[in-house]
Amino acid sequence: MALSDLASEQSLRIEKTLDKIKKLLNYLATHPDAKIRYCESEMILQVHSDGSYLSAPKSRSRSGGFFFLSGNPIHPNQAILNGAIHVVCKILKNVMSSVAEVEITSAYVNCQDAIPIRNTLIELNHPQPPTPVQVDDTTAVGFINKEIKQKRTKSIDMRFYWLQDREAQNQFNIYWKPGEGNLANYFTKHFAPSYHSKVRPVYLYDRRQKYGLCQKEVQHKLLTRPKVNPTDNMQGCDKHTSPAGTRK
Repeated sequence: MALSDLASEQSLRIEKTLDKIKKLLNYLATHPDAKIRYCESEMILQVHSDGSYLSAPKSRSRSGGFFFLSGNPIHPNQAILNGAIHVVCKILKNVMSSVAEVEITSAYVNCQDAIPIRNTLIELNHPQPPTPVQVDDTTAVGFINKEIKQKRTKSIDMRFYWLQDREAQNQFNIYWKPGEGNLANYFTKHFAPSYHSKVRPVYLYDRRQKYGLCQKEVQHKLLTRPKVNPTDNMQGCDKHTSPAGTRK
């Protein structure tokens, strides 16, 4: 997400942008050996979708997605998490009028990205059930699953009906789960350094801590957000970073 922010500000050429670039470089220099850990699975595509309302400059919103391969449980809530095979982190071009519209648009963006991945897996002889798509907004899920009557939502009609049609074709199974268990949430918001340090082993393999994403017993504990210290305002950076190009 830091890269998308910097890309949107590069034409401004302001001093604050340079400070953000230095902070990002310091973080990368502190953690130079990032690795993704993959565990054996049944090659069933799973998607976590999330959106962040009015969190980008000029009243724009963000869309995030986390794609991974897992088993085919009775309910998608029971799927064992795995390393990411694809991640969506982008600023939406249009100004959204509500949180529900952001969540529906994010689901639309992620489902469009999921279709070629589904087709590739099928071509590789890995049959796919309706791809589970986890969303943490009950209004968005209600719209898509036809559980809520549509009123005054003309601006989201196209995305709304596209998702309904794809679900009716058994390509997707869009369901709700609280945000703490949504892995796409991390790619849509700014967090304090303490949270970045805490969830890093969830998304990347950390040899020092002896576990990674595939160990289910640590996932909920890691994804629970800590209370943010008001003075802890170094968004997207580690507290104990050394200058770019050096290591402690």
